[in-house]
Amino acid sequence: MQPSNLIDKKTVRLFVILSGFFIANAIIAEFIGVKIFSLEKTFGVDPVNLSFFGQDGLSFNLTVGVLLWPVVFVMTDVINEYFGQKGVRLLSFLAVGLISYAFVILYFGINLVPADFWPQSHINALPTDQQEAIRAKVSDYDYAYKMVFGQGLWIIVGSITAFLIGQILDVWVFHKIKKMTGEKFVWLRATGSTLFSQFIDSFVVLFIAFYIGANWSFATVLAIGTVNYIYKVFMAVILTPVIYLAHYLIDNYLGEELADRLKLNAINK
Repeated sequence: MQPSNLIDKKTVRLFVILSGFFIANAIIAEFIGVKIFSLEKTFGVDPVNLSFFGQDGLSFNLTVGVLLWPVVFVMTDVINEYFGQKGVRLLSFLAVGLISYAFVILYFGINLVPADFWPQSHINALPTDQQEAIRAKVSDYDYAYKMVFGQGLWIIVGSITAFLIGQILDVWVFHKIKKMTGEKFVWLRATGSTLFSQFIDSFVVLFIAFYIGANWSFATVLAIGTVNYIYKVFMAVILTPVIYLAHYLIDNYLGEELADRLKLNAINK
């Protein structure tokens, strides 16, 4: 085996692995995001009472998707570091295409007529007391299916648009900082690019999905967007060590020479 073949295989394998995690997390985040949870109550504390832009009683009621979006943006910075702007743009457009495809398939799935026995088939195998408890909560499985997967058109458009804009900005800021600082200050370009892109992302999705799509007031959009952004700032700082861990693992896998070569090429891509 020639060394060049080994280098090519390592590079391709790394890109495939990073791409898989990136796209999987982006798609999963879209679909679990239909649930809103209370961050404070999850940790057993009373909800905070924040006030922004004249909107009182705000707390950290967040979409479940926020659990994975920070991971997506960490992956963005890692891919950016080794494969450059072209690599991230390719995966960003691919992710948007696959998310859109998934929503189209779900649209047809939601509108299929359910079999007569379907709501009962899973319940009948359970003990009687459990059957009654489930029926008391869910009387129509098809309706529940639509509620979980049938996100509104404006939410889909807002989420995909915000994701794509956020990715483009993340890449741009990341490379601006890297060109100014060189290989130093990994935390600055990773965290700085994420904070900037997530600031825009936090308001774009709400503006499209709820200001345009649900007649929210502009003040409400600003207030809730601010609460969401506070959470994202916190997560960006918390996840900074993960960036260094990813660099350490990848550099060890590739070897110092190949890792440096990829990073150098990434700046010029």
